[in-house]
Amino acid sequence: MAGRTSLPNWVPGQAPFNCGNEGRARVTKKGIAGFPYYVGVNSLCEIATADDRVCVLNILGGESREVTPVSHAFSGGNVVFGTSPGRRGQVLATRAGDIPVYNNVREGLDDGLTFNTGVVYLPPAGVRDGVAELIRVNLELKKVIMITEKISVHDAREIRAMGQANGIDIFGANCLGVADSWNRVRLGGALGGDNPEEVLLKGSIAVFSNSGGFTTTIAQYLSTEGWGTTTLISSGKDVYIHYAARDFAHALKNDSRTKAAVLYAEPGGYYEQGVDFGKPTVACVVGRWKSKLTRAVGHAGAMAGSGDRAEDKERWFMESFGVQGLFTPENALVSAKGAVVDNIAHIPTALSAVMRLNGENPDFEPRGTLALKPWIANDQGLKLPSELASAPVRAPAPYDAQIETLGKQIGAAVPRQSMKDKSGATVMDPRTQVTSVHGHTVLDLALEPLEANFALPLVHEIAGKNDRAMLDIAIAAEMNLIGDPALAAAEAAREAGNSPNTIMDAAVAVIGPKRVERTLACTKALIRLFAHSGLRDARDETFDLSGISFDNDGRGIFIARDAEIEDPRPEAMLKAVRDRGGKSVFLKFLESLSGRPSRDAILAAIATTIAWGPLIRKRISRLTAETLPWYLRLYGVMIGASIPARYHQPGSLRGISRNERFGQWSMADFLFLALTGKKPSTADAQLLQILIGLLISNGPGSISALGAKGAVSADGPQTPSRVQINKAVLGFLTHSGYSHGGNGFEGMAFLLEQFRDIDLKDPTDPNHGINLAAMAMKFSDAYKNEKSRIKDTGLGELRALPGVHHPIFKGKPINYDPRERFIAEYMEKHASYNIFHAFYGELVRALYETGASRYVFCVNVDAIIAALLLAVLWKDYKSGVLSEKDLETSAFNVFLYGRMIGAAAEIDDHLNRGKNMDTRTPLDQCGYVV
Repeated sequence: MAGRTSLPNWVPGQAPFNCGNEGRARVTKKGIAGFPYYVGVNSLCEIATADDRVCVLNILGGESREVTPVSHAFSGGNVVFGTSPGRRGQVLATRAGDIPVYNNVREGLDDGLTFNTGVVYLPPAGVRDGVAELIRVNLELKKVIMITEKISVHDAREIRAMGQANGIDIFGANCLGVADSWNRVRLGGALGGDNPEEVLLKGSIAVFSNSGGFTTTIAQYLSTEGWGTTTLISSGKDVYIHYAARDFAHALKNDSRTKAAVLYAEPGGYYEQGVDFGKPTVACVVGRWKSKLTRAVGHAGAMAGSGDRAEDKERWFMESFGVQGLFTPENALVSAKGAVVDNIAHIPTALSAVMRLNGENPDFEPRGTLALKPWIANDQGLKLPSELASAPVRAPAPYDAQIETLGKQIGAAVPRQSMKDKSGATVMDPRTQVTSVHGHTVLDLALEPLEANFALPLVHEIAGKNDRAMLDIAIAAEMNLIGDPALAAAEAAREAGNSPNTIMDAAVAVIGPKRVERTLACTKALIRLFAHSGLRDARDETFDLSGISFDNDGRGIFIARDAEIEDPRPEAMLKAVRDRGGKSVFLKFLESLSGRPSRDAILAAIATTIAWGPLIRKRISRLTAETLPWYLRLYGVMIGASIPARYHQPGSLRGISRNERFGQWSMADFLFLALTGKKPSTADAQLLQILIGLLISNGPGSISALGAKGAVSADGPQTPSRVQINKAVLGFLTHSGYSHGGNGFEGMAFLLEQFRDIDLKDPTDPNHGINLAAMAMKFSDAYKNEKSRIKDTGLGELRALPGVHHPIFKGKPINYDPRERFIAEYMEKHASYNIFHAFYGELVRALYETGASRYVFCVNVDAIIAALLLAVLWKDYKSGVLSEKDLETSAFNVFLYGRMIGAAAEIDDHLNRGKNMDTRTPLDQCGYVV
């Protein structure tokens, strides 16, 4: 570019820029003449020089350990030693050689090491003593740079006094140090980031900033307009700024390298008021909102006081520069003296405009623009407006290669951490006591189709209609266990009198890795074949399959073997998909192969269809997608195992044909069939869906969730190939029981006792003519008397009242379980009625009014299980078709159907996120009971 200033080059090994007469010629022991206080830096070229030698206090601290090696290497090896009490003899390794570590400064000096600059990384309480040590033992000390933030005002005053008394320039605190792009020297913190040579480009602009991070950002932004830098000073923004704007202005005037300056200022303090910078300056003032705060946020010195707000500082600069307002690209208010902006992105344009008025050209060709240039784009499948859908651009090296590698990664990669008492899948809101699963509250999930709920834990999204149909078919194909060892195991457990969870346990134990080995292999093969094919939507059957190729040996994994030739399910599954209008590229791919697809391959294709979108959008990990068929098979087996063996027949389940179940039935239908032996009405299916949705999870601390997570942790989730998902499901099942799971039956038993002698025809008829309030009061009086008798005699134990415990919001005049209220409001909205639910409402009021309890109990979700199920099953129970044992099993199984969804979420989350044995209780939290 014509007229461009030619700047002398300097690289390590060559002599640095020589300040010459800009040096300390005018500086006396009292500092620079004309200052009412000591300032030793006469020119910006003295701020960070190749002659400076550095001692770092707390060199092995967390921040210094990362930053100091970069500074040392960039500066050609300028750190002579560091201190860290108790670590003498250790070193901090860097690319420019090891830096020795001593217990204190005196030890380093005694070993013959010298320095003129101290960098302080100590905690706030130790900074004053650290600075005092540097000054006391080193007469050659000229500069101190304090990285630490939030130093007390008292200590800052004493540090200021020590610096003034001993002729030492102090920078900070709460800063990232100083740097010089000409000298290629960085003192203190992380100016320029991890690769300062990319940011600290030699030029003609000095930067002075309250923000350390923005000091680097401003330098990067300037390069987009072709401006490089000379000296960069992160002044910090603690309450005390030791090297401030007035000191910077003096050094700026005396630096022949620097043609202009950029200032970044925040509210708080009068450092910039009335300062003449002597050269063109662009000032960026931010923080208008801070004037509304009453305490420090972020930078402790950015407190708005009287007359030093952001607006006040803008006015000071505008008066100094002779401009009438803020510069914007649309309204370029500038003068030859400078401009004021309120957005750092406007700094480069404003500077160029100011410099044109001064006849100055940029230092080098512009390096890009500040237009949005995303290196990585992931719209999560959303259709964005054109102005928001920015196309990604290729990043500069070496990031381009890293991003290219990242782009080849299929699915999310989740950092591992200790998951003791934690979950990345579920969370309980302490205010509302409502659990969320992957961002969806159970109250919302209760209104979603059951298929969406069964898919949510494993795809982290609410499944659409196509995927819900796929899930129906997949689980329907696994429910009929005729001829399966899992059914024999379940039936043996049932005949032995085991609880419903134990019966499921027995079946689940059979579905080990060998039983799903081929299915998982098919899933992995499909993901591998399509990973980089460009497929985004697994429902897009117009996708060209010609690019998917593999050898004949690979084809065999998908084709049915001779032993499977009689299995009618593959054709039935494919027909059901077509009948339901289902779309799947993976099923289309299987059908394109020569040979009959196996049931394993079809299950894999269905699972991959469900998982593909979230996988490509990196919502789930590849491991989750690859194991999804195992969960689907386990879902089907658990539901199937809850149905007695006599109802499993070739081609039918509880009398319902395979084609009917595959082609028409929903998950709600399946579960209602398992519970009652019949297909539900629309209303019954809806209530069952709501009930199971509410039961999905009760937070990460629930007993069943802990059992599932503990089983994963015990296997070592950092080696996923060792984790057996069915064993983790066993953990959930074995941690369920009559109190945590089967308590709904206790509610049923209680209701049966109360209504045993009542002539109740229809529990859903509000005109039943029964005085529920009188029933509740009668029971409450008896309960109160029994409670008094036990207290007086000490004999016996007061019976628990199922369904009316767990007062969540103690101290409230009305207590409630949010899930029960959700059901009540739903029923009211739909003009539904349930006499058992209504009785529970009367009961909690009567218990309080009679004095049987000191506070109002809540009707909890166990009561809801009992009330809703008992209403559905009442007629069959009264007619003798169902026994009390059947009611018990139904209540328990409803809990298990819901909680198997939440358990899957915890298992998958822990498998991806947890560490080996990370749910173990620390020894100091364990106790011994005498």
